[in-house]
Amino acid sequence: MTVTQLSTFVLVARLGSVGAAARTLDVSESAVSQALAALRTHFGDPLIRRTGGGGMRLTPAGARLLPVASRMVALSADAEAAVRAARGAPDELRVVATSTLAEFVLPSLVEAFACRSGRRTETSFGVAAGNEIRVLVENRLADVALGPYLGAARRGELVSEPLFRTQLVVVTGARAPRPPGPPPRWSWLVDASGTDPDADSGRLLRRLGVAEGHVWVFPNQAATWAAAAEGAGVAPALAHLVSPRIRRDELRVLETPATPSDATWHATVLQPEHRSPATDAFLHFLHTPTATRIMGAPGAGVPPSRFRPPVYVTLWGA
Repeated sequence: MTVTQLSTFVLVARLGSVGAAARTLDVSESAVSQALAALRTHFGDPLIRRTGGGGMRLTPAGARLLPVASRMVALSADAEAAVRAARGAPDELRVVATSTLAEFVLPSLVEAFACRSGRRTETSFGVAAGNEIRVLVENRLADVALGPYLGAARRGELVSEPLFRTQLVVVTGARAPRPPGPPPRWSWLVDASGTDPDADSGRLLRRLGVAEGHVWVFPNQAATWAAAAEGAGVAPALAHLVSPRIRRDELRVLETPATPSDATWHATVLQPEHRSPATDAFLHFLHTPTATRIMGAPGAGVPPSRFRPPVYVTLWGA
């Protein structure tokens, strides 16, 4: 039995599928299945069974193992941090963010933090959906999550602090006519956040009652705006990020019954007693004027074509 196997079991149990755990760890589904198989052999119990609806359910033994495994994964993270500190190794900082933040501001935030902090810090960052980032932080597989407010965690383990307030709007081509019919029947152009029920775009589509057949998913936010500018449909957008395209007369804001609406980015971390010095330093940096300028400056990140997030590849060395 290894910490990697236990981490994998915790992710499958918390996220509800082998596929979700594989995406979060950035490994193949077969690697996740192999880790689960090794644990099942070790304990002589299936631990998790598939249900008829395509979901997964813990066996009685799996239900008892889950909180213990979570504690063991957390203790392993504490042990690694203690050894790194004793060896004088650089601090480790793992940041995860929703797709919009990762596309526009996360690389610049991490770079600015490295320049200002003066700390020797090994930083990795990646992309995850709202339900995934909660699980990653709770189980010590990420140190900081940037995205929506995640609410109170089990046993009050998480802290979500507001960082930046903006507005969610809907845009269409500058010279495109208003789409016919009510908003639920429009063609909606979204990035991955549109499929995330915890993200601003996902919540907007749910509030408007947009059916899946009227949603088209693109690889990133910039691609949705380009398609909207060509008249392919309408796209949710954060006002301060899309404003340069509006000023260039490529897009215009289209009012809907649910927009404009307020949107806030949050930083989610563990309680202070469970945070590393690097996490505290980065959290402090996120509240500085420098970080606020980066979050408020459209296009401050790297171009999406060059964005290659190292999504937790180091976790498999646990």
